[in-house]
Amino acid sequence: MFQNAVSWIEIPVSDFDRAKKFYSSIFDYDMPEIPMGPVRMGFLLHDQQNGGIGGAIVHGDESNAPSKTGPRVYLNGGSDLDVVLNRVTNAGGKVIMQKTEISPEYGFYGGFEDTEGNYVYLHSMK
Repeated sequence: MFQNAVSWIEIPVSDFDRAKKFYSSIFDYDMPEIPMGPVRMGFLLHDQQNGGIGGAIVHGDESNAPSKTGPRVYLNGGSDLDVVLNRVTNAGGKVIMQKTEISPEYGFYGGFEDTEGNYVYLHSMK
C-alpha cells in the first residue's frame, strides 16, 4: 500500500498569466514558474523536502484542456478553507460550493471555478 493516493497534480490552463494571477491571489503567494520545453508550469506551494505532494498549473500541453467534468482535484485549504475560498471572487473565479462539513473526522470541503473554467475543490480540517 502506498502512503499517498496522489503523487502530483496538473491543472490545465488556457491563459497562463491569468491563471497564475488567480492562484497567486487566492493562496496569497508569488507562484514560481518554469518552462519545460513548450510547456509553462506554475507551481503550487508544497513542502517537497518533507514528502509533501505537489502540483502545478500547466499551459502548452495540447493533451489537456480546462474542464468542469474531469477528475476532481482537492487542494489543501490550510487550517480553514474559508480563508482561500473568500478570495476566489475577487481573484476572478466563482465559488461553486461553500464550505461544507464532511464529518468531524474528515473535516470540510468547498469548491470554485477558476479563471480557466476548471472546477477545483479545497479541503481543510476546520
